[in-house]
Parts: sequence; structure tokens; C-alpha cells
Amino acid sequence: MNVFLSYILLGLSLAAPIGPINAAQIDRGIRNGFMNSWLIGVGAVIADGVYMLVVYIGVVQFLETAFMQTFLWFFGCFVLMYTGIETFMNAGKINLEQSRGKEPLIKSFFSGFLMSISNPLTILFWLGIYGSVLAKTAASSNPTQLVLYSCAIFIGLLIWDIAMASVSSSFRNFLTPRLLVGISCLSGLSLIGFGIYFGMQAFNVLFA
Repeated sequence: MNVFLSYILLGLSLAAPIGPINAAQIDRGIRNGFMNSWLIGVGAVIADGVYMLVVYIGVVQFLETAFMQTFLWFFGCFVLMYTGIETFMNAGKINLEQSRGKEPLIKSFFSGFLMSISNPLTILFWLGIYGSVLAKTAASSNPTQLVLYSCAIFIGLLIWDIAMASVSSSFRNFLTPRLLVGISCLSGLSLIGFGIYFGMQAFNVLFA
């Protein structure tokens, strides 16, 4: 159960940095309400799922080699550390201007999906993060646990999606620059912590 919860936390940490998707969610929530904001996140999560599937199909058969495990742990460490540091640098840099209008729900969904699927860094991001998860699971667990851990990451992503949509649509008075800075800093610390852990795992495999 503790391992399952740790992967939910990983999903939350991956979703929390204030980036394009979260910025779009806050903007849609302020302008159009919960559903539009939530569907932005759902579209992005589905795009993430597509890339996770691509990584699984293309990488999983090579993951039992020490070279691939070491590479993926190091790459995951780099991506997490970079993202965590970048989160601190960009903390609070988000537009909260309120405007009026009503966007079709399907448009919000596809906006989130296309924003995520068209980002050239997304596949590299999931190769490093999810590839590392696959490497760890393939080495020490079974396919059932891999599915379970993948679901835990998705749960974390969806929890953050719902939280962002709720906050932006229902608790606008709390959307202060200070709160956003706090969220970014906590997320950055969490990502850096995961990055350190991934780096330690890489050294363990390398020098085992």
C-alpha cells in the first residue's frame, strides 16, 4: 500500500508544476467554470496515457538489461531534477486575468489533449519517468504490479486535475500569487526528491 501511495504522490508531483496545462486550467476555470477546466486536464492526461503506452510497447522488452535500467534511472533523475529546478525558477509566473466567455466542452478537451501531445518534450519526459517505473517493476515485480503502479500514477494525475479545476472555478479568492508560488515550490521539492531517489537507484544498478 505504501508503494502504491508513493506512485500516486509521483503522479501528483508530475502534474503539479505550474506549466502550460495548469495555466490553461486556471484560465478556463476562471472564465468558464469547473467542467471546462477539468476537461483541459482530462485531455492532457489522455495524451500522457498515449505516450505511456508508446513507452511501454517500445521499451519494456529491453528493460531487464542492466544498461537500460541504468540509463532510464539516470534519465529519469535528470528530467525530474530539471523539472523541479525549473519549477522554482518559474514559480508564480502565471496569468490570472479574468475574462468572460463560454467555450464548448469538446474544445476544452481537445485543447488540453493537443497542448500535451504536441509538446516535443512530453515523450522525453515520459520516457524518463515512466521508463524508470517500468525498469524498476520489470526487475523486481510482475506485470500485475506494473498495471497497478501505472494506475496509481494516473490517479495522482486525475486528483490534481480535479483539484485544479475545483480551485480555479470555486475558490477564486484563494488564487493569489503567494499560493501559486507555494504550490510550485512544494512541487519542485517533491520532484527534486524523486530525482535524487532515481539517481541513487541508478548508482545502485551501476555498481551492483
